[in-house]
Amino acid sequence: MSKPRFSRILLKLSGEALIGKRSFGIDSDMLDFIAGEIASVRELGTELAIVTGGGNIYRGLAAAERGVDRVTGDNMGMLATVINAMALQDCLEHHGIPASVMTAFKIETVAEPFIRRRAIRQLEKGRVIILAAGTGNPYFTTDTAAALRAAEIEAGVLLKATKVDGVYDSDPVTNPAAVRFTSISYDEVLSKNLKVMDSTATALCMDNDIPIIVFDLHGKGNIRRLIEGEEIGTMVQAKEQV
Repeated sequence: MSKPRFSRILLKLSGEALIGKRSFGIDSDMLDFIAGEIASVRELGTELAIVTGGGNIYRGLAAAERGVDRVTGDNMGMLATVINAMALQDCLEHHGIPASVMTAFKIETVAEPFIRRRAIRQLEKGRVIILAAGTGNPYFTTDTAAALRAAEIEAGVLLKATKVDGVYDSDPVTNPAAVRFTSISYDEVLSKNLKVMDSTATALCMDNDIPIIVFDLHGKGNIRRLIEGEEIGTMVQAKEQV
């Protein structure tokens, strides 16, 4: 078996990724699919941390637009990420994959708080850690939480799982002529406002030299193939590397 390209990764899973064929909530078939992908990655010896979103259950920003207090809405959204993390943990354990949920704020009856050293020790022991509740603060997205946690645990890459196969110069859904980038710099992403992740998350990855790979989660084996070195999706990295 060849040496994996990355020894430690952070996978960002949006809440929408867990919807599967449903219109809301969590699809058990999708959970099983993700668990299978993670099992394949663990066979390579790669350490894996996951940051969950919560948009399949509740979106704080959308709620604020309907009149809910923004801080209240964001706190509710962060709680939604904990629900997703617990569902994913349960599914992974049913597949024989040891997993722990760590949260950005204290909910100790259901999960342990995120402590950087403890998280790294668990990764080194072969456990999958699922990081929930964003950064623990309102006004910050789970994309920013993913970039922050990737820096804290010294991940070699941030994998942004989406429903499209990379970053395009325009929306491929509305523009059939949209061009997909195989590689692009952080600066270009920010200057062209390409919405890979929010600007805070992109800048944080740029400042800490953490490459971002945007890829289609639904392609079976994509995560493993990425780690083995295959060029899938779009790599966002420093300008001199593009």
